[in-house]
Parts: sequence; structure tokens; C-alpha cells
Amino acid sequence: MSNVGQPLDRTDGLLKVTGQARYSAEFQVPRLAHAVLVQSTVPAGRITRVDTHVAQAMPGVLLVMTHENAPRLPNGGKPALEPPAGRALSLLQDDQVHYNGQPIALVAGDTLEHAQAAARMVRVEVAQQPARLDFETARTDAHSPGKVQTQSADTARGDMAAGMAQASQRVEAVYGTPMETHNPMEPHATIAVWEGDSLTLYDSTQYVSGVRRTVAKTLGLSPDKLRVVCPFVGGGFGCKGSVWSHVVLAAMAARQAGRPVKLVLERPQMFGPVGGRPRTEQRIALGAASDGRFTAISHDSLTTTSMIEDWTEPCAIVTRMLYDTPNQRTTHRLARMNVGTPTFMRAPGEATGTFALEVALDEMAYALGIDPVELRLRNDAAQDPEKRIPWSSKSLAACYRSGAERFGWARRNPQPGSMREGNTRIGWGMATATYPANRSAAGATARYLPDGTAQVESGSQDLGTGTYTVMTQVAADAMGMPVDRVHFGLGDTRMPEAPVSGGSQSVASVSPAVQAAGAQARDALIAAAIADASSPLHGVAASDITVADGFLSARSGAREPVAAVVARYGRPIEVTAKVAPGEEKQKYSMHSFGAVFAEVHVDADLGVIRVSRIVASYGVGRLLNAKTGRSQLMGGIVGGMGMALFEESLFDPRYGRIVNNNLAEYHVPVNADVPDIDILVLDEADPHINPLGAKGIGEIGITGVPAAIANAVYHATGRRVRELPITLDKLI
Repeated sequence: MSNVGQPLDRTDGLLKVTGQARYSAEFQVPRLAHAVLVQSTVPAGRITRVDTHVAQAMPGVLLVMTHENAPRLPNGGKPALEPPAGRALSLLQDDQVHYNGQPIALVAGDTLEHAQAAARMVRVEVAQQPARLDFETARTDAHSPGKVQTQSADTARGDMAAGMAQASQRVEAVYGTPMETHNPMEPHATIAVWEGDSLTLYDSTQYVSGVRRTVAKTLGLSPDKLRVVCPFVGGGFGCKGSVWSHVVLAAMAARQAGRPVKLVLERPQMFGPVGGRPRTEQRIALGAASDGRFTAISHDSLTTTSMIEDWTEPCAIVTRMLYDTPNQRTTHRLARMNVGTPTFMRAPGEATGTFALEVALDEMAYALGIDPVELRLRNDAAQDPEKRIPWSSKSLAACYRSGAERFGWARRNPQPGSMREGNTRIGWGMATATYPANRSAAGATARYLPDGTAQVESGSQDLGTGTYTVMTQVAADAMGMPVDRVHFGLGDTRMPEAPVSGGSQSVASVSPAVQAAGAQARDALIAAAIADASSPLHGVAASDITVADGFLSARSGAREPVAAVVARYGRPIEVTAKVAPGEEKQKYSMHSFGAVFAEVHVDADLGVIRVSRIVASYGVGRLLNAKTGRSQLMGGIVGGMGMALFEESLFDPRYGRIVNNNLAEYHVPVNADVPDIDILVLDEADPHINPLGAKGIGEIGITGVPAAIANAVYHATGRRVRELPITLDKLI
């Protein structure tokens, strides 16, 4: 029986629950020093004076580094790399302050307490400059970013004005989402260790190869002089996909201090210096004929960015591909503010964009008097409407129907406010979920060992998503080994390179490399047995030999353990393979799809909202592990609940500071908030995405959920909330 697809328990689970999993801040390094950051308390200005005399004289202080004594870096510390690897960093290279919370000094001490005490005594004087802290002011000179990730910032097809004129119903509205912060359990952490001119970084990252490339270029090192290690990540959600200032500063401090340095961000430092989701304002114009067919859609997005880097939340990209309409326009504009640079946050663009688009569709459904599911079915795109190429696979219509049936959608009374139980108003809402099925080049090494075990490794990362487990399953099948005798390793730049664990691409990218390396190692094992005169398989045709359950077997009945073949071979049988997507990427549009149905209970007097149940149906290719796959989808749905009802980084426009910069006041869903979540995963074959037919599922779960909840709130109360999060003050 194949291991792939089975609900195997996490192979790393025991290490985690027994405390043996070693996270980046937990590596034991001799003579380890501790560093802390000093941050700006003003949003804009020029540093005119830094007084470090008291701090430097305090017990245990090894280094106080400011822009006055920091090493000068090549090109001013700007690596000239594209995100996610390269970002505009604050590396103490000049006296400018661009946002409240920017690192402006670093203190290293022999203990964390000594470093913290000294950091409080660093005195910095700043000549303040006018700061952009008001969104309405910043928008007055909003600009186009030129491109959004790899796509054009603006697109148009057909005649938008004519399409709207043809419509019998029109919806035009503005939707908003706030600044949000990732808040993984594990804060960012880096340990930097120099040995001569070689550097090792133990860094909590979603991209070990990206860290090596960026830090090497920033410091002027050859990449082969830098090793990055990250076996476990305590969550990332996008914020650990890029290199941020603290990583390079730790390396600089370790070189200056002459000893290893550990730098762990405190929870408040997770708000600003390491990115977040930007504020968005999205204007949707939607036109439809009386039968519900869309005649035109426009999606204009305005998002915030920093003063030092243009980073765009690609809100409108989803509108380009999701529904079939002859006339369409999308635009992206940026409003510069004195804030930390935003970054990728779970389903960047799709999470925010589907909120606006899917609420607008619900408004159109009510305007036309058409069921929201039926409206979407009537506008389902048979091919990618932007690229004009077929889908690699698409089960969206089946997701609508199966989700509606499981939820009991046919029993819905469409009249807002019509469903009640006592003083509780009940609302039902739904929305579409979608995310690209991304894939990049990846490498893997597979080896058989003389003790009868197999090792497979790839320089990927596991953010808690189950990469260790699913790759072990793929390797076991490819190499013909029992799953408990396969060890998968990751998180080290000494291993074959793999892409960033972002964009839901790890499984789709790394599993083909693991499969290829395992299959080629199996072939090499068979060849070794055939060539070995001592083997009972000597001289047998390779096509007559199979490898399964740790044994080589011939059709004749001859059989030998893998361990015996490798032992006589004298060394491990090892193969490295690199696999990249082919021309299928140009021939097919690759996406995952789903349908989300939500029920909410709203207190008629107090406006308190509770999500009482969610049903979600997905077409996401082949699940490599049924248990971890469902867990990923469920985690995304919970994140969507947080986006809908709780999450907001509260920005003080007087000082440019996020005021709820802690886990007590930055609200996320807890167990008591999470209802019954019923997940359906449809059987979907996708022969084009990769040989296993596996798509990534780390991000699709969050998409559509905020809109489904918002639409349910409207159905319950008759109040259309177009600004997230939906808090009770917006209902009473």
C-alpha cells in the first residue's frame, strides 16, 4: 500500500512534545553573547546625537553599535535583490529615521539582562521631520508600483464603461482591511557564529537559501562562506520569508564583538520591523445582466507601504482570473507612510482581495434576487479569463454544490434577519476560495545506508505545516522502504537548494525532487545488486526487480534486504536530483479552488458575533497526507476567522506607533472562538502541476472566509459591513 495520501502522524511530533526539537534560539554555542535592539521612538527624522558612554561602562557590556561605529557595508547595505530574499533594511549605515520602531542601535552583553539594562541607557537625540502618518493625507499622491510581484500593476480588457452601461444591476462600493501582524508563536531569532571568515547563522526563517544569498551579498561574502541552519520554525505566515534587519545586525555584532551573538526579538518588536499586512482600500464596480451574467468588473486597490520600499499587497490579481466577464479593469496604487515595510502575510492579495470581491458578489446576488451560489455558478470561468489558457484542473463548481449540500444551503431563507432563535439572529453566508498552485525548482538527495535505513534531504523548511512528514512518505514510496526506516532532513544550506516556504509551493516543488532522487537511488541500488556477484540478484534484468518494504525482489523469487546490498557496496548509495517545472506552466493556469459556507449567531441586543459552524469544500489536487492536509486547511480557516472578526494592528496617527503590540491586545481566535469546522476535500486529479498531482494548501484556507462571515452577518442583521474586522460597534 502506498504511503502517500495516508493520514500518517507527524514524524517530528515526538520531538516537539518532548522538547527535543531545537529552534533557532536554542542552539548551544560556546561564549554566546546576547544582543538587543534600540529602536526609534519617533516616526521620521535625523539622528543628531548618540550618547553611549553610560551604556558602554555598564557590567557585562561587550558592544554598543550605532550608525557612528557600525561597519560600512558594500553598497550601503543594499543587496539589490528582489523580495522575498532582498528587502530595504535598517543596518545602521546612516542617521535617518523612517518609522517608529526602526532599529537605531544594538547592544551586546555577556547576558541578556546586562544587554537589556545597557540598551535602556543609550541616549539618542533626533531632529524630527514631518511624518506621513495619516492614510487620507498619504493617498493624495498615491503612485503606481509599476509591477505587482511579477505581474503588471494595472490591467484592462474589453470596454469597462460600455460593460457597466449594459448592466441591468450595478454594485459600486469600497471595502477595507486594516494593518495586520503575523504573530507566530516563535518570535524572530538569530544566532550568528563566525569562524575566521566563515559565518554560520541559526535563523528562524522560511527560506534558508534566501538568507544565505541576501546576507552574503549584504556583507560582501562569498555564499560558500555562509551556512544557514533552521531545522524547525515556530510559525511564520510570511514574515519569516524575507531577511530583516536583525539578521544582518546579529552577524555584524558577532564579528565586532569577536564572539557568537544571539538576537531574539521581543514580542513588541514583531510589530513593524519585520513586516505585516498593509492597510487596504478596495473599490469594486460590478455590473450584471438580469440573468446574473457579469458584464463588467473593476477592482481598484490602494494599499500602504513604507517610505523606503514599495511593497504591494496584490489585492486585485484575484479578480483578473476568478470570474468570466468580457470587460474588466484592475489597478494597484501605493500610499507611502512612515511605517515599517509591509510584507507577505498568509495569502497576500487573495486573502484581502477575495474579501472585497466576494462581498460585492453577495451584494449583487441580493440586488438581482439570485441565490449567491447560483450567481457564482453562472459566472464560473471555463478557462483562465486573463491568460486565455485552460486550467490544469478545476473543481470549483463541484465545490459549490458539495459544500452547499453538506451545509444545508437549500434550507436558507434569503431574507436578511429572517432566521432567529430567541434573541439570537442567525445568518448564513458563502464565498469562493482560491489560491495559485505555485511550483519552483528544487533539489533533493536520497541515500541508502548499510544499516537498512534511508536518508533523504532537501534545503527546504517546515513551518509546522508537516513537510517532514509528507516528504518522508514520498521518499518511502519512491525508495521502496518502510516509512519508519526513512529519515528526512531539511533546513540547512548544505543540502540541495529548495525554494522559499511561501506561496504554498513547498509540497508542489520539493515532493517531485524527493520522488526523483528516491527513484534514481532505487535504480542505482538495483544496478549495484545486479553487478554484485555475491548477490542472489546478480545478472537479473533490472526490469525484473522491484524494491518494496526494504527488500529487493526478483520475479524468480530471489530476494535480498536493502541493507545487505549496501553493506557489500561499501558505502551509501546516493543520488542527488534537481527538478524544475516544465512548459506546463505556460500551457495551463494552475490554481486551487474552494467554497466556504459560514453560519453566524448575532446577539440582537449586544451585537456580539459568534461563528457557529463552517463548511468548506476544496479542490486542491492530491493530498499527500490526509491528516496534515486537513490540519493546514483548518488552520487557514481559523486565520480567516481572525481576519474577519478580530485582527487589527491599531495605529496611533500621532506618533506612528502600533499600540496593541502584544498578544494580550492583538486579538486572534482562541479555542472558545472556533466552531465546528467541516472540511471536504474532493478527489481531484491534476496531471500537470507535478508528477504527484499535489498542490500546496497552506494559504487557500484563509481565502473566502472573511467574506463568507461578512455575508452571513449581513444575512443575520441586514447590516452590510465593508470594513474589517467586523466588531460589535459596527452593528449597533
